Amino acid sequence: MELLTTNNVWMMVCTGLVFFMHLGFAFLEIGLTRQKNTINILFKNVFIITVGLLLYCLVGFNLMYPGEFNGFLGFAGFGLESPLTAEGALDLAYNEGYTYWTDFLFQGMFAATAATIVSGAVAERIKIGPFMIFTILYVGLVYPIAGSWKWGGGFLDSLETPFYDFAGSTLVHSVGGWAALVAIYLLGARIGKFKDGKPQAIPGHNIPLATAGVLILWLGWFGFNGGSVLSADPALTSLTLVTTCLAAAAGGVVSFITSTLMYKNYDLTMFLNGILGGLVGITAGADQMSPTDAILIGAIAGIIIVLGVALVDKMKLDDPVGAVAVHLICGIWGTLAVGIFGSLASGAQFMSQLIGVASYAAICIVTSFLILFILKVTIGIRVSEREELEGLDPHEHGMSAYSDFRLNEH
Repeated sequence: MELLTTNNVWMMVCTGLVFFMHLGFAFLEIGLTRQKNTINILFKNVFIITVGLLLYCLVGFNLMYPGEFNGFLGFAGFGLESPLTAEGALDLAYNEGYTYWTDFLFQGMFAATAATIVSGAVAERIKIGPFMIFTILYVGLVYPIAGSWKWGGGFLDSLETPFYDFAGSTLVHSVGGWAALVAIYLLGARIGKFKDGKPQAIPGHNIPLATAGVLILWLGWFGFNGGSVLSADPALTSLTLVTTCLAAAAGGVVSFITSTLMYKNYDLTMFLNGILGGLVGITAGADQMSPTDAILIGAIAGIIIVLGVALVDKMKLDDPVGAVAVHLICGIWGTLAVGIFGSLASGAQFMSQLIGVASYAAICIVTSFLILFILKVTIGIRVSEREELEGLDPHEHGMSAYSDFRLNEH
């Protein structure tokens, strides 16, 4: 009983840390975009966490953990079961790590994260209504069905060498990243982003806030990865936090060095995204890596970030916060790294990781394209030119984030 209490308290602390990540995402997004769209971005972030939790309670949790099912799609019914015994006491036989309620809440925080990734990529030009519809369908249905393939005991967990994704490099980050990629393709670039085919910098209005956002996300990742141990096991939780931290540090340092060599300036935003890339990269195998493995995985993620951002620009895609490079490309890298580094490294494991990456690419690209394309041809997904130039805050929300003062905007 004491062990259950300790495990459960640790899982609750980690749940709080993952919840705190939503503030980090909000700060990062508003910091890297323009003042005139701040309310819009904050509104989307608040919508995602509130509606995401309700949807996860109603259908998501039981889609993701359906019990016995065919490995592709299962549903254990609407709403949360009451895990009470006949005597009315809480059923503590749920598992050794934590209670049913804790499990729901911890997983619910993860579910909302996938849509937050999309929010940053489509910032400053998407209509709020279609974005909300997309969030409801993607968080309510797509994420939990995809999640069940591995974490719910589905077909990827039943491969001869099971696909491995400890805390969601693919299951959370790539699921958001693929949808972000499809969304920015269908939306088109912001006005002024590309001039004569060349990408132009559109500076964010508050880099100190963006920096705070990244450091909050790093803190939250202690819960994201640390909680994914699913117990307070001292050896595994402490190793996981060490590998998580080292990968983040290596990602940041290598990213800033790479971008300095390429662009001859010390770019803070690359430094920050490098930290996030390192975190996403280690997430799939944080419990399987040695400290040296973690530094290597983070360092490679740091290089990938700089090249990934340049690639997205080259493809004429406009990603204001670098979400595709961070969450999709580094998510794929982190997933494949499980087959290259650490205690699971083998050819068979690498093939299973590839199968997993391809499976998630398929479901995410198809579903997000269908949802967004239907929205595009029916109600439209992009704001008018006037709304975009004047800002989404006055047009969509009728208010300003900083009503007492004005910053010069170009």
